[in-house]
Amino acid sequence: MKQVFEFVVDRVSASLKDWSYSRVLEVAGILLSILIIIPSAHAVDALKTCACLLKECRIELAKCISNPSCAANIACLQTCNNRPDETECQIKCGDLFENNVVDEFNECAVSRKKCVPRKSDVGDFPVPNPDVLVHSFNIADFSGKWFITSGLNPTFDTFDCQLHEFHTESDKLVGNLSWRIPTPDGGFITRSTVQRFVQDPSQPGILYNHDNEYLHYQDDWYILSSKIENKADDYIFVYYRGRNDAWDGYGGAVLYTRSAVLPETIVPELEKAARSVGRDFSQFIRTDNACGPEPSLVERLEKKVEEGEETIVREVEQLEGEVEKVGKTELTLFQRLAEGFKVLQDDEENFFRELTREEKDILSQLEMEASEVEKLFGQALPIRKLR
Repeated sequence: MKQVFEFVVDRVSASLKDWSYSRVLEVAGILLSILIIIPSAHAVDALKTCACLLKECRIELAKCISNPSCAANIACLQTCNNRPDETECQIKCGDLFENNVVDEFNECAVSRKKCVPRKSDVGDFPVPNPDVLVHSFNIADFSGKWFITSGLNPTFDTFDCQLHEFHTESDKLVGNLSWRIPTPDGGFITRSTVQRFVQDPSQPGILYNHDNEYLHYQDDWYILSSKIENKADDYIFVYYRGRNDAWDGYGGAVLYTRSAVLPETIVPELEKAARSVGRDFSQFIRTDNACGPEPSLVERLEKKVEEGEETIVREVEQLEGEVEKVGKTELTLFQRLAEGFKVLQDDEENFFRELTREEKDILSQLEMEASEVEKLFGQALPIRKLR
């Protein structure tokens, strides 16, 4: 990778003679991050993505880097590198820093110019067998206020204060959805959106949310079980899967109840319904629908101080364990660095070996003017999923 980094520095330096060397290094590092860290992308695919963004979405890039929320989104994405939950981390960044500028960039990079390879369906949320769905369902029964009191997917389903209000318009079910996004300082941001569903004419237990402009996303709802008797323990149990221009096959499951807290009396029915799609209801996460006021600034600061103290104690304990481990194995810091450098050398050799003449030509053409480079921010793309 060192050779790649130096190569990019040389190319950028040739066209940025008036820039300081430190600034060139910074820009080259950003460019390199696009080349090698775009999630689930082969090195060649990442290279093509980078070239496509520079050629096709320069205006959107410029708007993003000059917008505080969009720029903060990118900074947040930097923390997701190589994590086991990298995709989930990126989606949370999008939830936290959502705005129209991010949406415009996604529309260009993902939908209109298709610079970003689509994440394929890996089968985590298969279409359920029609036999496990409710055989009759009146969408008008969905009208009114419902809480999501339990959810399967922590990325999409388990936010606090999920109060959704539905009504019917002609043959459509319209949902006004709201939820809270926790902020790093212990506060929250309230988000909302409107979604429209149509019922499958032959299978009443399926509702489709299609024909959306943003990322052309499509969500399919499958009603596994329901009880609507105008009582406190009324519920609608929904399993869903979806697709958009960036990702095919995401999904989850949510429990709608009239009560803000999950009624225990319906748990046996929910356990049976969850098993019908191969899920364990005991693994679902119960949500907090108290919907209380935002904590004061003082309370939020005190909470962060407490968390900081706990983190320090935890890190000290980990360090002590690591020192003991190193003492036993006689593995020095220099040995670790040497091993890490060997990995980088192997990565570098593999990177260049896999590039064809076409990709090398693309790399050599990434010689940009200063105004163009300033539009480049690097890292994974700020892609979010609408609720």
